[in-house]
Parts: sequence; C-alpha cells; structure tokens
Amino acid sequence: MEVQMKPDHHKLSAVAPLNQCDVELTLVKDQNGVQCTSSSIVPNHGGPLTSNTEVEREIWGKKIDFLLSVIGFAVDLANVWRFPYLCYKNGGGAFLIPYILFLVIAGMPLFYMELALGQYNREGAATVWKICPVFKGVGYTVILIALYVGFYYNVIIAWSLYYLFSSMTSELPWLKCGNRWNSPNCVDPLAINKSVLGNGTSYAKYKITPAAEYYERGVLHLHESKGIQDLGMPRWELSLCLIVVVFILYFSLWKGVKSSGKVVYITATMPYIVLFVLLIRGITLPGSMNGIKAYLHIDFNRLNNLEVWIDAATQIFFSLGAGFGVLIAFASYNKFDNNCYRDALLTTTVNCVTSFFSGFAIFSVLGYMAHKHKVKIEDVATEGAGLVFIIYPEAISTLPGSTFWAILFFIMLLTLGIDSSMGGMEAVITGLSDDFLFLKRNRKVFTFATAFGTFLFSLLCITNGGIYVLTLLDKYAAGTAILFGVLIEAIGVSWFYGVDRFSEDIERMMGFKPGLYWRLCWKFVSPAFLLFVVIASAVTSSGLKYDEYVFPNWSNYVGWGVAMSSMLFVPFYAIYKFFSIPGTFKEVFCFGCGIKTLLRVQTKKINLIHFMMLAL
Repeated sequence: MEVQMKPDHHKLSAVAPLNQCDVELTLVKDQNGVQCTSSSIVPNHGGPLTSNTEVEREIWGKKIDFLLSVIGFAVDLANVWRFPYLCYKNGGGAFLIPYILFLVIAGMPLFYMELALGQYNREGAATVWKICPVFKGVGYTVILIALYVGFYYNVIIAWSLYYLFSSMTSELPWLKCGNRWNSPNCVDPLAINKSVLGNGTSYAKYKITPAAEYYERGVLHLHESKGIQDLGMPRWELSLCLIVVVFILYFSLWKGVKSSGKVVYITATMPYIVLFVLLIRGITLPGSMNGIKAYLHIDFNRLNNLEVWIDAATQIFFSLGAGFGVLIAFASYNKFDNNCYRDALLTTTVNCVTSFFSGFAIFSVLGYMAHKHKVKIEDVATEGAGLVFIIYPEAISTLPGSTFWAILFFIMLLTLGIDSSMGGMEAVITGLSDDFLFLKRNRKVFTFATAFGTFLFSLLCITNGGIYVLTLLDKYAAGTAILFGVLIEAIGVSWFYGVDRFSEDIERMMGFKPGLYWRLCWKFVSPAFLLFVVIASAVTSSGLKYDEYVFPNWSNYVGWGVAMSSMLFVPFYAIYKFFSIPGTFKEVFCFGCGIKTLLRVQTKKINLIHFMMLAL
C-alpha cells in the first residue's frame, strides 16, 4: 500500500506511521470476497500514535548505535571460546566450507528476516505477531528463553569480573600451588610434561594444576558439593560480582536505546582492541606458529563426518543469535526506511570474521603452552570455560607483565559478555512492555524488576554446586527450545504470513523487494536448515555430564521441564487463539488473510481519495 501526500511524498506503512494527525482505516474482507472499507479521523491528543502503543516509540540516536548494539550482541564469548576449537577439531580450514555454506543459506537469511520483521512492525518479539496472531506464542517462547539465558549468562560475566579483581596483584593467584584453596595433590605446571601425561589424559583435562584448582576450588568451590542435589549457599564473593553486573545492566538499559546505544561504544569495540593486542603478543611467543598452523591445518576427510556439519550448523545459528528476540527488539527502534538488508550483511560478516580472527589469538597462545610443556597441541586445546578460565590464564601467568595481560584479557571477556547480556534483557523488556503498555510507561521500574529477578535466580548458579545448575540451564534452556522457536517463527513468516507479503513490507521500507534468492531461502532453505538442526540436536543429545560427574536421571527430567516450559507457549497460545477469535480457520491463522485489519496512519495533510489498499 502506498499513500501519496502533498506537498511531500513519503512511503507509508500500516505499522510505521508518520507523525502528525491520525486517520483510521478499517478493512474488512468477507468470506464471499466482497471488500468494504471505512475510515474515520482520530484525534492526535498532542502526540503521535503507533499501531499498538500509547507512547511514541523512541529510535536510535545514531545509526552506529544500532550497528554496534547488534554486533555487540552477536559477538559474544562463544566467538572466543567455542569457534576456534571447533575449527581446529573439525578439519581446520576445511571446517570453513560448511560454516560459510550455512552462513549464506541460513544464517544471513534468518538474520535479515528478523531485522526486517522488527523494523517494519516496530514491535517486540510478542506483539510483532499481530501479522499472524496464532503465532504469538512463539514470541513468548523466545522472551522466556532470553530470560532463562540471563540467569546463567550473567554468572559467567560475574566470574570474569571476579578474575579481573583477582588479577590486580603483583603475582597472579593461579600461578603456583600453596594457596588456601589448593589441594595436597596440586602439581606445579612446570613438572607436567608428556611423560606425566602418558596415561592418555590431555593437559587441558588435568585438574590438579594451580590454574585448574583456582577455578574449581578457589572460585566455584566445587569440591564442597557432592552434586546437583547438594548446592549449598551462594558464595558471597561471587554474589558481590553478580550485583555489580546486574547494576551495570540496569543503568545501561533503564533509559532504553538512548542509554544502551552509548554503552556499546565501549563494550562492542573493546574486544577488538584487546584481541588485536593479544594476537600481537601471542605471535611473539615460542611455539605460537605451531598453534596457528594446527588451527589452519586443512583436513578435507573430516567433511565426511556428519558431526562436522552438525557442529557448523549449530555454531552458525547460536553465534548469530537469531531467535532470541533481540534482533527484532533492536530493529524495532530503527527508522522505518533504514536499510536493514545492508545491516544484515554487514553484521553477520563482522561476526563470522571475528570468530575466525579470534582463533589466531587463541591458538598462538595454545601453541606456546604446548611448546612449554612439550606436548601436542591437541593436549592443550579445549573449549568453553576450561579455555578462558584455566588454560589461557595459566599461559598469561607465565609471561612478563602477567598482571597487565590478565587484566586486559578479563576486560575483554567482561565486555564480550555485557553487551550480549544487554541484548537478551532488552528483548525481554521490549517484548513485554510492547504487549503490556503499563510496563512501557514504567520502564525504569520494569527494568529494575527484570534485573533484580535475574539476580535472584542466578544465585542458584553461584552456590558450591552452582556449576551443575549452570550446565543444566545451558543445555536445556537455550538448546532444543530455541531451535524449535525459530523453526516455528520461520514457518509462520514464510508460509502463513507469506513470503510475498513479507517482501512487499520490505519494499515499503526500502524501496526494493528482496531478490529471488532470499525469498527461496526464507520459504524453503531456512526452514529445512532449522529442521535439520532440531533433529540433529535431538538425535545427538545425551545425558547431562560435567567432566567426570554424571547427573542423576531426575535432573534430565528437570531440564526437559525447563525446555518445555517455554516451548509449550506455542501450542497453548495457538489453541487459545483458535477458540477465542471468531471467524474462519483462515482468518484465525493470518492477520493478512482476512481477519479485521486496523490501520492507523498519521500525516499532516491527507486526502482520503489518495488512500488505496489492496486486500489479498
């Protein structure tokens, strides 16, 4: 639909109105195909209205605020602690083939779809489904998942902050044994070499080094817990760090994108500066080139293994962050005619290049560690918390000026985590405040309540056995559940709302339709990709484990209960909507397929003769 106005010409959207007076146009399409329209002038009451809100929607202060926020959210800890190891494990440079393939056919299209969906409708993850009301449950699913992720992701940031404070000493506390947290079995890392590891245990799994014991005994106090059934009380040191993290998040988000858009100038750019500095330092270390060669070693035979393709698919999906409602929330604060197509290409490319680049900084140091202990790269290579809280800190502790390098490294981890956590919390705040307007009117209070609520639940993860709770949430809260949510989202947009209608929405915003490639990806390739990942995730899923500790069976049932608590919003809301909305089956399923449409258009001068609307 286009509306021509005099003296100026503007593109007009049903959900992104201009800002003067209101004209309400109602379109009704009856079952016999007869179309009727009626319109009325709605008083402005001194301020502009949007489609589903009483408060004028704010926009990003500058375009760069949006770009840095999206990049900061997408580039997180997984870019540093997961991708480099996956690349090394799955054939080095050969791993880039499935990784880039899935980026092009699924990652970019899904990223583009979410940005366009949020920008056109200018709504959060729940109310954006006014386009197809029966799918609104998907919005609640992703909002709840984003909330669950905040419960444990903030704890990892708190660990980084604790390490940062601990690094401000002349001698790093994980350098040697003899501290109050060390066990009698603690072994000086210089005494560990290939002969000591002859029983097949890799150095990365050696749990009696000073760095490993500092992490598990000094920070987590894991030795004081017998398992997930024996959590104990929250550690006061980590509780203080968690409070600091929550306050940083609150004061970054309490004023909306006007405040968060400024914070990302630091949190989104700092990791790149630190990574570059660490890379320069890393390549000067003995053995660093061996690490980089191992990282880039090409083994095409690994591509015959299905696990490699599954790893590439899951990594590209979780790395880009589609499906958490964050991209929809961020894009909803864009100007209506913003070129989100260019933004999608830019930010996804930056994210993937960052992952690849971080591998050089990581493996240059791993090469140094292997050289120092006279072991193979595979003996020191690892992923996750073991990499960034044990292996890398241990390597840093042996360098001249170790305090400086440790502070620099943990500042990088802190900033990597903060802006990703900001994105997740913004998805929750925007998604619910757009749905419940009293929350929007009291954003500061609601933001505080959300931050405080995540703090309370996060306390479970900083107990003596908190790492077991964190492991459970990491596997179930955002595993199969988020894959399921995005699959339903892609089906809802592409098959029920319709790719053609969605393409027309994009044309109204940017003046051009997406090409055939993007439409085919949205309709066929991306849903097929997501279905593949969901099935692969379910098939390869195994019982919960943390190192040698095997979780009791009941904990797996609890985990699936957490996952189902979010996924069940999809069928339950669909059933509720089906029976609560009068009309035909077709009308219930799709806003654009015949259900009553309310269009509010705001303009300075308007001639109703120029109003044209096509009902498909």
